[in-house]
Amino acid sequence: MASVEEPDFMKGPRTPLEGMSSSSEARALVNQRFPGKPYCLVRDWTIFRIEVTPEELSKVHASGQLPMIVFAHNVAEDSQGRFERGDWVRSTMCTSFNGGVLFETRNTIYVLIGPGHEQPATLKEVFSFC
Repeated sequence: MASVEEPDFMKGPRTPLEGMSSSSEARALVNQRFPGKPYCLVRDWTIFRIEVTPEELSKVHASGQLPMIVFAHNVAEDSQGRFERGDWVRSTMCTSFNGGVLFETRNTIYVLIGPGHEQPATLKEVFSFC
């Protein structure tokens, strides 16, 4: 996949966060905590906290999800070979967020490596780039 140009809303206020320190440490943690589940190690990431109404939040929670999506500019490793090293990736909605570094969706554990950010966004904004 080609790199993606950063939309204007991603240049807004962000909260800096820190992921795992290395791919080997990330791989060991995900294999220990989620053995057998597909994983994707990512760098240069942003966690989007999706802005939803109280009614929308109830629907998201009823489906067993949290209003959060991770976007990463750089895939370091994908356990199933779905993404090439250096590709960008955008997750589906989160089902759990463990220890600030393990971002779980229904199908994949995204392990956050190195520095990243968290910021609010609407679903429309998050899906406005591909």
